[in-house]
Amino acid sequence: MEKSSTEKLFWSIALPGFGQILNQRYIKGITLILLEFLVNIQANFNLAILLSFQGDIPSSIEVTNYQWLMFYPCLYFFSIWDAFKDAGGGKDPFSFLPFVFAAYFVTIGTIYSGEMTIFGVLFGPVFLPMIFVIPGVFIGLIVKKYITFFVK
Repeated sequence: MEKSSTEKLFWSIALPGFGQILNQRYIKGITLILLEFLVNIQANFNLAILLSFQGDIPSSIEVTNYQWLMFYPCLYFFSIWDAFKDAGGGKDPFSFLPFVFAAYFVTIGTIYSGEMTIFGVLFGPVFLPMIFVIPGVFIGLIVKKYITFFVK
């Protein structure tokens, strides 16, 4: 992974669209930033984040608009992948798969975040989806490895 693509990847993690702006894809970057703001505001996501970090998971669940939050994982991981790819990363075949599977798993984590507990702990709409990134990336890497093996 070259330095430039890593930098764009991390800026996209900070805010969807920033990596595109750094890649001089201004229309795409501004569009992703506006979509991020729209989904974030409609889902009450900043308030959910604030309450989650303050330890008030039940209130975080209550204020979250899940109909809007469901859009966030795909928007988020697409933005990260797109900025990384445009900066020269992801040249391996099927290198998009860890990003796609992370989006799938985070979406599942979002769906169950209001009720699912792990070892009796309710993590809510911020922390449970974050936890689901790990198996998503891992399974994406495994699928990439097997597909690459069988395609060769």
